[in-house]
Amino acid sequence: MGVVAIAAAIVSFALSTPIVKWSGEPGVVIAFWRMWFALGLWWVVMVATRRPFPDARTWKLVAPAGLLFGLNISTLFTAVTRTSIAHLEFISSLTPLVAVPASALLFKERPDFAPMKFGVISLVGVALVLFFGPSSGTSSLSGDLLVLLVVGIWTCYLMFTKRARARGVDTVTFMACMVPAGLLTTVPMAVVLEGDQIFSLQPRGWMVAALLAVLTGMVAHGCIAFAQQHLPIQTITVMQTAQPALAVLFAFFLLSEQVRWPQVIGMALVTIGITLFTLASQRNRSPRP
Repeated sequence: MGVVAIAAAIVSFALSTPIVKWSGEPGVVIAFWRMWFALGLWWVVMVATRRPFPDARTWKLVAPAGLLFGLNISTLFTAVTRTSIAHLEFISSLTPLVAVPASALLFKERPDFAPMKFGVISLVGVALVLFFGPSSGTSSLSGDLLVLLVVGIWTCYLMFTKRARARGVDTVTFMACMVPAGLLTTVPMAVVLEGDQIFSLQPRGWMVAALLAVLTGMVAHGCIAFAQQHLPIQTITVMQTAQPALAVLFAFFLLSEQVRWPQVIGMALVTIGITLFTLASQRNRSPRP
């Protein structure tokens, strides 16, 4: 069941960016409504499980992560509409190369730069994905730069998430606090960038926003939490490296986005490099007997 759970999470995350683009709506508007739907769902869970209302300490711990998440999802969904899914997913997949050393420095651990050599493989792969795309593709420099910004924001989000979880905030409480905090950044971005357009979603847009709230806002997180109790972290890591390639496959069927053979080779290199990098990082952080 653990394998089924992590597979469901991977499919949920991989489907998210293609369906945002498929909606035909501004990305920040989809992010706006996705966050509102998720807010309602998580607080239903809070009430149903009879959890106490979070205290001030919990809100303070979670708020930075929430603010960053709102900024991240708004920027990410905007980038989706400005570049190809292949560019977006495989640039984003470089996050571990930034997050692992950043986490070591932030939490005063001894940084281990030995696994970084595997990151070179991924960087070569990303170069192939970026520079050998179809001439008629949907990628753009502005979109790719937004994705790089997303990598930085997401890395910061992961750091604050780790801090909150390390201080005892459980998953449901974390999500119930994180989403309303995220709205403090998502709402202003949506209003400034799209104005009245946020209330003009077409039926497909409403469907996508609601689906994302369920898939990525709840199901995926729950599946990962379940899988972590039944599978070794190495197995989960290896399986998650399939997500970007799966997203590109969904984009091919939903959006008719094409990829060329050099890009396929690049995708394979990125997947191999990130897998080796993450596994080496985890192995080196394991306590000695």
